[in-house]
Amino acid sequence: MFGPDMISVRDLAKVFQDKKRGPVRAVDGVSFDVGRGEIYGLLGPNGAGKTTTLRILATVLAPSRGSATLDGLDIFRDGRRVRQRLGFLSGDMGLYHRLTPRELVAFFGRLNSLDGARLRPRMDELFSLLGIHEFADTKIDKLSTGMRQRVAIARTLVHDPPVLILYSTHVMEEAECLCDRIGVIHRGKIRAVGTIEELRARTGKSRLREIFLDLLSLAEGDGG
Repeated sequence: MFGPDMISVRDLAKVFQDKKRGPVRAVDGVSFDVGRGEIYGLLGPNGAGKTTTLRILATVLAPSRGSATLDGLDIFRDGRRVRQRLGFLSGDMGLYHRLTPRELVAFFGRLNSLDGARLRPRMDELFSLLGIHEFADTKIDKLSTGMRQRVAIARTLVHDPPVLILYSTHVMEEAECLCDRIGVIHRGKIRAVGTIEELRARTGKSRLREIFLDLLSLAEGDGG
């Protein structure tokens, strides 16, 4: 159904040292693949290991063990090339509020090696698509939350990356509608992976929220 894997993760782990609790396994042997053109959702409760996993894939954090590739590149040996192929949108949107949308998106375009001849038409395309032209020269700290979200998306897409990591929703219904497959993570481990239909068959539940809660209860019952 989908092309060759764009993301491949094998036995990924991250251990943090906590002064009070000692070693904390934020990610504990995570493995999964994402095919070209596939929308893959990684769902889990707070503290499950989602953000740590995504930060490792984005080369922001180094893992304690394991391996991962993005578009065929090793994320540890080829960090710079990986970042050029990745669009990463975090929950805080990553905006500099003293800049205008035009200044911000141009800055990130140049960071990703776009020169003026390619950058200007790409920005115009995105600003038209996202309806940013009308406030392109207004300081970001004067914009509404919705406007800032559009700017954050433009910043993420300006270099036309083949791989996107976007995690800006906690609405299960959105994930249910958008994702081709879903991985459920809990206490640093992948507990289940599948399409909505496959997860429905596994749990006997129909809605993603019910499926999710059922899989978490199964994980708790296994001592995980």
